[in-house]
Amino acid sequence: MHVPELLESASLLVPEETATENDITVRDVWDHLVHDEWEIALDLLEELGDARSLPLAFWEKLAEAAEQLRLERSAAWCHWRCSELRNGMVRADLTLRPAAGARRTTPVSGAGVLRPLWDIGHLSPTGERAVSIASLWVENMPILEPGGRATVRLVPLTPSHWTHVQPGRQITMYEDRTVAGTAVILEVHHPATAGPAG
Repeated sequence: MHVPELLESASLLVPEETATENDITVRDVWDHLVHDEWEIALDLLEELGDARSLPLAFWEKLAEAAEQLRLERSAAWCHWRCSELRNGMVRADLTLRPAAGARRTTPVSGAGVLRPLWDIGHLSPTGERAVSIASLWVENMPILEPGGRATVRLVPLTPSHWTHVQPGRQITMYEDRTVAGTAVILEVHHPATAGPAG
């Protein structure tokens, strides 16, 4: 499919009553599609997708449209949202250790590139700490500096490891054997149930 068809197809998956905080609706998307303003239509569809839970097919179509438009960050975000639906998502308030007290001295990319280890309370068969991998996306920031604090979204590599994690729990981030940061869980969303592909 080409960009306009992908965007039109995605817009049909948005319930008509859906609106963002700024009162953007699917009608606004159609206004931009009529005028071949595809990038604006894509941005509005992303906002609508953030306003309510939409199916995997919606994000897959947006990801493909963003790739065809060569909008790297937008494509990365749409692929990220697909991963959240497949694997679940944990939102957390993360504080990185300062550069002076940690191995990391450079900023963390905000766009889901980093896949750190997390101590979420599991033990190995020998009773030692066992860690689980989850990719990290920093909300509303391109990077997070050492010592910085931000709301992050985590996508577990193995969702079954994270079923016991609840809001309010503190978890620890590692990039090696040393603590890289700590996070307090804000929300937990389990993987979406598999439905028909669109």
